[in-house]
Order: sequence, then structure tokens, then C-alpha cells
Amino acid sequence: MKIATYNVNGVNGRLPVLLRWLGETQPDIVCLQELKAPQENFPEAAINDTGYNALWHGQKQWNGVAILTKAGLKVEEVGRSLPGDPEDVQSRYLEAMVEGILICCLYLPNGNPAPGPKFDYKLKWFQRLTDRAKALLDFKIPVILLGDFNVMPTELDVYKPERWVKDALFRPETREAFHKLVAQGWTDAIRKLYPDEKIYTFWDYFRNAYDRDAGLRIDHFLLSPQLVDKLKDAKVDRHVRGWEKTSDHAPVWIEITP
Repeated sequence: MKIATYNVNGVNGRLPVLLRWLGETQPDIVCLQELKAPQENFPEAAINDTGYNALWHGQKQWNGVAILTKAGLKVEEVGRSLPGDPEDVQSRYLEAMVEGILICCLYLPNGNPAPGPKFDYKLKWFQRLTDRAKALLDFKIPVILLGDFNVMPTELDVYKPERWVKDALFRPETREAFHKLVAQGWTDAIRKLYPDEKIYTFWDYFRNAYDRDAGLRIDHFLLSPQLVDKLKDAKVDRHVRGWEKTSDHAPVWIEITP
């Protein structure tokens, strides 16, 4: 089974790119982030025409998450908000059970400028995610946490670490929060297969970042113990970042055995 995550950076504006990639690669499950579309404006019909069904939690501006599944897969929505703060209305989290695997699509807050209220919100959201992740591990079922975590966990995950020391995505508090989450018993799929390689998933639109490979790894897959031995492959579809009118992220995918 091929499972992917893609911060599409505007699902309607990037729809041709998304549909082209879906048609070429045919993943079984896709988590999308940063839809930038209210609930009623999600392009469900166009996605259905490619052979996919969709669950989505839309929101105007910067948020919104979705889970796409190939037609015929057994899907059950579990929840569309992260527990811990009933007053948080941002659409950044979606859970669905797909063929016996709990898929948790997430779009963690950026947090800049840091320090400040946005950074405080990022850390609080991270703690809520950590609490939810611990509860999911206690169920002892197959779970994947995947999406745009907006964190570079180590210096290997950023092209020039010294330039990012004050950024919310690389501050010690953010990296510590990620490591605290992983230490619960999760496995970083990319690092499981490529422990020492510089692998990026994001290239800024400015300063010719893609052509210089001045990238960041901020899109991640965390696997529960039940799935680690089933991990077969993991890749970044880097070439998609080079397409016209594409997102600043590239799709990332893993393959697991049944």
C-alpha cells in the first residue's frame, strides 16, 4: 500500500498539479494540507473523476486538511479536530480509519515570528498532538501520523542550519517537542530507511532554492510499532516541485506491505 502526504498550498490553485501527480503515481492514500479553501469550495468532483474519494475539513486562508483514498478502499472518518482545546477552530487535523490503519493527517502551525503568540500556539498544539499520540499508542493499533509538521528535527534536515537557528521550525523548543513525540515509540519512516542522507521535502519560492537544492525536511511520517516491520520504501517526489505553478512542498510517500 502506497501512502502519501502533500502540502498542496492551495488545492484549487494547484488542482492541475495535484491531479497530474495523482494520475501518474496512483497512491492508495493521500493526506493533503494547506487547502486554503472553505468546506464548500473543495474540488470533490474533480478528485472523484480521478478515481479517489475524499474526506476534508476546509477553511479559508492558510489551513485545511484532507484525506484522499482510492475508490473501493474501506474508509471511516474518526475525527476532525485535535483533542485538548474545544475553542481551537483551526482546521489542522483529520483522522480516518482506512483498511485497518488509523491515518492521522496533520498540519502543525508554523509558529513564526518566534518568540510570540504564534510560537506559543505552535508549542501548545504540539503538546496536544503529543497527548493524542500517546493515547493512540495505548490502543495498540496500526497508526500513522503524517503531514506537514513544520519542524526540521536535526541539522541533517536543513541545508544551512546556521541560517535557521531563530526560526520557529528549528528552534530548540520545537525540535525538543518533536523528539519528545517520537520517543513515545514512534518511528520516523524516512530516517528508518535513510538514516544519514540529506533529504528535503520543501524548497522556498525565493532565492532559486529548488535549483540550488536549498531545502528543508518538514513533512514527516511517524509509524506506530505495528507498522515498522511492514515499511518497504519511502521517497520524495522531488521532481513535482519543479513543475509549473506547483507547491513549495513536494509529495512524500511510503510503501508498506499488507
